[in-house]
Amino acid sequence: MARPRWQDQVSQASGPWSKGWDRFVAVWASVNLVWVAFDISYVPLRTFWLQRNLYPIPSVPLVVPLGAIPDITPWIDPIKGIEPHRETQAYLGHFRVLDRALLPLKQGQPLSPLQRSLLKHQAQLTAELIDANPFLASEGSATLEKIKYRLRQRANQNSARQASAQLLSAPWLQQQGWAQERRFWQGQVLPLVATNYWRSIDGNGRPTDHFWRIDLLLFQSVFALDIGLRVIRLRRRLPGLRWRDALLRRWVDLPLLLPFWRWLRLLPVIERLQSSGLITIEPLRAVVSRAVVALLAVELFEVLALQLLDGAQGIIRSRQWPQQIRRLRSHQSVSNTNGERELVELVRIWAPLVLGQVLPRLGPELQGVLGYTLRQSLDRTVVPLPLRQLKPLLEVETGLSKQLAGGMVDSLLDLARSTGNQLARRDAVQVDLLQQVIDRFWEELATALERGEGLARSQELLCALIDDLKGTYLSQINRSGIDALIRELDALTTGPATPGD
Repeated sequence: MARPRWQDQVSQASGPWSKGWDRFVAVWASVNLVWVAFDISYVPLRTFWLQRNLYPIPSVPLVVPLGAIPDITPWIDPIKGIEPHRETQAYLGHFRVLDRALLPLKQGQPLSPLQRSLLKHQAQLTAELIDANPFLASEGSATLEKIKYRLRQRANQNSARQASAQLLSAPWLQQQGWAQERRFWQGQVLPLVATNYWRSIDGNGRPTDHFWRIDLLLFQSVFALDIGLRVIRLRRRLPGLRWRDALLRRWVDLPLLLPFWRWLRLLPVIERLQSSGLITIEPLRAVVSRAVVALLAVELFEVLALQLLDGAQGIIRSRQWPQQIRRLRSHQSVSNTNGERELVELVRIWAPLVLGQVLPRLGPELQGVLGYTLRQSLDRTVVPLPLRQLKPLLEVETGLSKQLAGGMVDSLLDLARSTGNQLARRDAVQVDLLQQVIDRFWEELATALERGEGLARSQELLCALIDDLKGTYLSQINRSGIDALIRELDALTTGPATPGD
């Protein structure tokens, strides 16, 4: 019973040092893949890394704080060229000043001139924030729309400017109190304002990104060293292999050295983990390939069957068909590498079977056919037409035809048995004679097709037969389905279940 390929032992490196190095590089490549995924997703997910809050349901104000995650933005922002936006930072700084000034304010208590001045300035900054939209620099227009929506909902207004002016007015704060309003601003508005940033541009006009430096120093240098060691190892195993060809054999490692399309590193990382024996992906590959085969098998079988049958029709329709029949003669006249002539050997094996075993069992049927033929001949040639109505004469004619047919069939069967026994014996002269008969048969068949009118009719009938075969065979493929073949493949590869399974 065949074993699945993933159950075979993984080929290991030549020594323990090489094995350990390969596993280290595989793990290091996995770390690099995680680092690449983090780098690609950092800018879109910077709000999450800054606030460490998870929103399971976007349409519901449900927040899951993840305070255990450290704030990594102070270390990652310089790598990506991200700096605090001056306008939003000035807005947050002024709000902190306003907050310190309004903390002693009680509900219903009038505001001091300083508090009114700070509150008016904060309302003006909020209006400028709505009009200028500094979030465009960080592609955060949706953030501003969210701020405006929360302001309108809080003040029950249709305009965000009017809502901010109302929320930062002295009458509103005297009525609501600063403690309640402070929770609204610090919980729903200021965290969105704090997500805004400004990103510098490099000399090529692209956003600054120094990730390549870390990637080059910590990861790609190790990958380049490992690729060199693998090429040297391959050259030692195959001394005749050129350096260029050895490098081309490691084409799967190319994404590890590319500074772009870094997500393609998934392929070499999986290959290294598989080759080092840390993981086994063959079962997953088998499942995926089986699904692909199940989808494409019917179409593939149909295309192959049509190609084969169309090729056969093309050979038959060709004017050179008799010449191709003659080539069978020249082909069988030369023995193959094993010293055997296939068609001659088939005739030597099948002729004794047909002549010695099959034909004797067809004796009654052959007697019936031959007796009927003799009776028809006697009716046309021996018995005159007026005498054909006499019943006794017809009975005598039938008995005579049966006796003649029986004697002829017995003689032919005896001859067939003796011929079959002779052909069953190995004889060099007999083999040559059989070869001559077969060659002459192909020659005469081709000549007869060329001279007679049967060539065109034979081609027409054979092509029609192949057309019928196309419809029948392809319909059987569609009806049978591929699921049965997949189940048979599973039975062959998995083997019988063991008691410990």
